[in-house]
Amino acid sequence: MTIDYLKQRKQFGKLIGEFQALQHRAAHLYSEVEIARAAVIKAAQLLDAGSEQAELFASVAKAKVAKAAGLAVREGVQMHGGIGMTDEYDIGLYMKRDRALAEFLGDVYYHADRVARLSGY
Repeated sequence: MTIDYLKQRKQFGKLIGEFQALQHRAAHLYSEVEIARAAVIKAAQLLDAGSEQAELFASVAKAKVAKAAGLAVREGVQMHGGIGMTDEYDIGLYMKRDRALAEFLGDVYYHADRVARLSGY
């Protein structure tokens, strides 16, 4: 959604997706989402295998996903500009969902603490 916006929105006579600063932010976000995806896949594999480490890796995955999701919605709102906070764009809805799910399922700090406790710290 945000990448499409960067490819369509013009400012100063150029597509905003051509600005290097926004390209760097989008690339960083992409890498964080891919790392979160890998954590989820690993947790699912361990759950399927009935591994004793499944509980630990489920919290690792949830912590990483929570961090990546928070970054995604914050960066999305920033890259969309002021309109990102309105109900006209779904990015505002995703921000609300991210916050609600963090309260319901545990935020990054809850799961990071859980990983530490499950690891004996």
